[in-house]
Amino acid sequence: DWLGRYGYLPPPDPRTGKLHTKDGIEQAIRVMQRFGGLQETGVLDSETVRLMSAPRCSLPDIIGSEDMLRRKRRRRKRYAISGLKWHKTDLTWSVHSYPSPSLSPDLTDGLVDTILSHAFKAWSNAAALNFHRVSTDNEGDIRVSFNRLFHDDGYPFDGQGGTLAHAFFPGRGEVAGDTHFDDQEIWSYGVSSGDSSTTDLFTVAVHEFGHALGLSHSSSDPSIMKPYYQGSVGDIVNFQLAADDKNAIQQLYGVRDNAPPGGGDPHVPRLPSPPPPRPTLLSDPSINERCQGGFDAVANIRGEVFFFKGAQFWRTKRDGSLVSNKPAQIQNFWMGLPPETNKVDAVYERKSDSHIIFFIGSRYWVFRDTVAMTGYPRPLSDWGMRRRNGQPVDKVEAAFIWAHNGKTYLFSDGEFWRFDESEKRQRVNIQPEPGYPRDNSLWAGVPSHMDDIISWGEGDAYFFKDNLYWVLKNGGLNQEVVTAQSTAVDWLRCPAPPAGSTPVVPRFPERCICELNGA
Repeated sequence: DWLGRYGYLPPPDPRTGKLHTKDGIEQAIRVMQRFGGLQETGVLDSETVRLMSAPRCSLPDIIGSEDMLRRKRRRRKRYAISGLKWHKTDLTWSVHSYPSPSLSPDLTDGLVDTILSHAFKAWSNAAALNFHRVSTDNEGDIRVSFNRLFHDDGYPFDGQGGTLAHAFFPGRGEVAGDTHFDDQEIWSYGVSSGDSSTTDLFTVAVHEFGHALGLSHSSSDPSIMKPYYQGSVGDIVNFQLAADDKNAIQQLYGVRDNAPPGGGDPHVPRLPSPPPPRPTLLSDPSINERCQGGFDAVANIRGEVFFFKGAQFWRTKRDGSLVSNKPAQIQNFWMGLPPETNKVDAVYERKSDSHIIFFIGSRYWVFRDTVAMTGYPRPLSDWGMRRRNGQPVDKVEAAFIWAHNGKTYLFSDGEFWRFDESEKRQRVNIQPEPGYPRDNSLWAGVPSHMDDIISWGEGDAYFFKDNLYWVLKNGGLNQEVVTAQSTAVDWLRCPAPPAGSTPVVPRFPERCICELNGA
């Protein structure tokens, strides 16, 4: 999906049923590695996965995958132009919305205007371009806005981290030149590039305005048009484009003459001094929420681990990094849950169709990506679960697919049920397999009332409870020792507890349960 989204693989052809070959995927990975300045291995090694997980622009790197796959290595270090340009050099711009004050409190509307003026100036200093700010009512050639998730342009944002912004190339279309920033990012100005908790608006704006002027992504280094976020550039008043970027914009619009640089805005507003460096330790309530544990649900979704707590969640990527230190709001990300949702009981991704199942109270929802499917919620009774005393199950406390056998397991009040979802099912009602429910104590060495469970790594089963987790290696059972480990430290990048402090680890009976081998 990532390789296709960013242009390294062409989309599959549904008419011919043509699928991507192993060699084709390996070649695409090599091209991605070459474009990103990595060693070309054709393998998804740790460095490649880390780069794929980096915050970036949501436009594709390659315009025309088939052509890129045939390019020779000697063309690696060159700028790229989209083939589109404005057929005038006097351009207007307007701002139609600003960053959320609650997420980006340091950026006033006036400061945003000033930063954007300097970002345009970076391009007009190098090329024969003039930029003029106009009011929102007049709608400039380049319209700037800060948006969230789905915003009616076909390219939804994904919350903090991930994709940061995108812009449309010049043209005659209604959205030509439009530049959108993800309003769920924490935007900043002048913050040290070593601070990964915020995103520098000027750096991203210069990059996106390059697209709005007709430039594609560049593999050169240095270049502001590299697709991945590069951190703050430092002094934005004296910022100058790298040679590669100057050559690209001058090819489209010509070299600027000896007139004073800056185009039609000769009096760009003065910038205030950058904010002082942030103290090492910040009083951030979300740190306590994240690091105290007690999550309502934990789920492996699309190769990321989601930790749900109250009305919000955190995401840990495959390389172990957090998408953001701050939580995202459930209702802003998962479209179709009740607006008053303040607790999720269990979540899992169904492997047969990649749909995502949410359990809340006595109801469940099925999502295609981040949007609830038509006809949901449905009652939990669809699953046909009854306790050993004959009572229907009214709540699911944990859910996961066990990599050991590919079966789906649902847990409630000390009991669990097993389902076979190996085939895509069009009908709503499914039934647990015969012989269930069984007692949770069959999972020896882990809590009998867990918060949630996931399969991760090489098929290992991870059991979460409070702020601890236990691992059953390779889906195996009857392991002699299952040691509790810290969820906060290992998964959520929280500081380790002071030396000498020992977490309270629940005690579980040490006994061999062999009957689960057939479970």
